[in-house]
Amino acid sequence: MAAEAVVTMDGWCMLHDSRVFDWASWKVANEKERTEAVAEFKELISKWEAVEEQKNGSQSIYKVVGNKADLIFIFLRPTMDVLEEIQRELNKSKIGDYLIPGYSYVSIVEKTMHNPMDEGRDRELNSKVEALLKPILPKWEHACFYPMARRRWKDANWFAIDKAERTRLLYEHGMTGRKYAGKVKEIISGSIGLDEWEWGVTLFAHDPLQFKKIVYEMRFDEVTSKYAEFGDFLVGNYLPKDDVDTYFSL
Repeated sequence: MAAEAVVTMDGWCMLHDSRVFDWASWKVANEKERTEAVAEFKELISKWEAVEEQKNGSQSIYKVVGNKADLIFIFLRPTMDVLEEIQRELNKSKIGDYLIPGYSYVSIVEKTMHNPMDEGRDRELNSKVEALLKPILPKWEHACFYPMARRRWKDANWFAIDKAERTRLLYEHGMTGRKYAGKVKEIISGSIGLDEWEWGVTLFAHDPLQFKKIVYEMRFDEVTSKYAEFGDFLVGNYLPKDDVDTYFSL
């Protein structure tokens, strides 16, 4: 007998878009070109901020620590069409000429319903969960993103255990997360059928040490130790619009 599938409530579409900046080409560009590119980029950020003010989406930009990328853009919008438009607009901008596409991840913000009151209405949101499904990204100093999936091992197949057991395991996992309330904010997005992994996890913190602490502690939860697989981690420092000039200055 097959295990019962979980019902999810689904919100905004999410794109993590990391870029390597072509500093070598930037250095040989003339000052006028660089000034115009930065000014246009700031106008683009202002356009995105206006969308956020209207609560029609959200976004943040982070400076990646390490050699996996230079910048990561995190976008939340109502549809995949709008996400693609944003990506295309960024690529067509002057600064886009220097942004080399790197890793990307496509997903949809979700909340799992283990005891759904009303199944089958994927995008009809309860007022209590709407803020979770259509989140405004916190402009905290640090962000961490990683993709993950559940194991299908012979003796540890997440998709073969019954619903009650999955609920128990996830409840215990959630209790660990509650210890970090106020220290870490988390957004879970589903990517089954959309990208390589099954879920994306985006964390925000004022102190990056909290990423290490929460992920380490959660590794000891049964749901993680027995059933979880992880992809690469990306960690970055927040880049507000007011600091864009300094970031691109030579």
